[in-house]
Amino acid sequence: MLQSQFTVTHQDGQARCGELTLRHGVVHTPVFMPVGTQGSVKSLAPDDLDTLGAEIILANTYHLYLRLGEARIRDLGGLHSFMQWNKNILTDSGGFQVFSLGAGSRQQKPLLEKMTEEGAHFRSHIDGSRHLLTPERSIAMQEAIGADVMMVFDECPPPYAEKNDQLASLQRTTRWAERCVQARTHAGGALFGIVQGGLSLELRAQHTEMLKQFSFDGLAIGGLAVGESKEEFMRTLSFTAAQLPTERPRYLMGVGTPADLVEAVNVGIDMFDCVMPTRNARNGTLFVSTGKLTIKNATYMNDLRPIDENCACYTCRTFSRAYLRHLFVAEEILFHRLATLHNLTYYLNLMSKMRQAIAHQCFQEFRADFLRYQETNFSGELAI
Repeated sequence: MLQSQFTVTHQDGQARCGELTLRHGVVHTPVFMPVGTQGSVKSLAPDDLDTLGAEIILANTYHLYLRLGEARIRDLGGLHSFMQWNKNILTDSGGFQVFSLGAGSRQQKPLLEKMTEEGAHFRSHIDGSRHLLTPERSIAMQEAIGADVMMVFDECPPPYAEKNDQLASLQRTTRWAERCVQARTHAGGALFGIVQGGLSLELRAQHTEMLKQFSFDGLAIGGLAVGESKEEFMRTLSFTAAQLPTERPRYLMGVGTPADLVEAVNVGIDMFDCVMPTRNARNGTLFVSTGKLTIKNATYMNDLRPIDENCACYTCRTFSRAYLRHLFVAEEILFHRLATLHNLTYYLNLMSKMRQAIAHQCFQEFRADFLRYQETNFSGELAI
């Protein structure tokens, strides 16, 4: 029951451009999806995103389930109407948050209480209330949201879990994937499966074959960029991407740095999301053509240049580094909006440049130049 159409329009090596047609329009891939966790990309309005050229954003099933609930979001007309966004929305399933938010919960208790075949029993990080999230409930919530792309409910074990634990986890994820397929209705959007398996190439290949039995609109790679080394990340990513069907979009979840995006496109990934551009913006780290800029540094106190002289975003056309540093140091809310506009412009422009390079059969030259420049100019770690 496919709810989307995907066409590869150009290919250069493994890197490819495509058009993913969803209910709220065409998405040009490779694409970066700004993260709107609770129905809002932090500090930006929907018309800001439209001006930036965003064709799809990500919303979070877990957070919307706890904040609004299935019945309420349905009564409110779904998320598109509620937040006044007339383009596409992808929702994650809530699985990753159930497994990962415990350490930061206000109750200082594990969020996940127990895992059963039925689903995940957990406490809300908001008020400590108990909940059970099942594959069926995840799909029902995503359909109530009105997601154009829904994700199956999956189990997300740590990357260094024992192989037997990883195997048991991916087998359960496969059974849950089947329940998600059975739970979706004709009113639902496209449905993507999620390949797990940790850092085991054998398990990644095995799980990919398991998921191919279902008619998913696309497949995602989960369980990466969660603490493994860069070498382990690239080895697992490259191998897994090569196992995925060529006729469906490939989505790398929760990634990543600009260099990560370029390397992932190089091995055939089509879709990305990450909080990095928005979170870094709020923390005062700005992406520029020469690498990064930490705006709080005193060196920018009297600097009248824009953030990036090569950027045409509203922030760079209008304001100086000195003004932005002043806003950041003074803790003015306006800084969040201006910095986020710039960082998302950088990310979306990077995707556009990669699409152009692929279409003109010069992606390898683009990649080599980009990575060489990053290596030369990118010093230190980003504040994520």
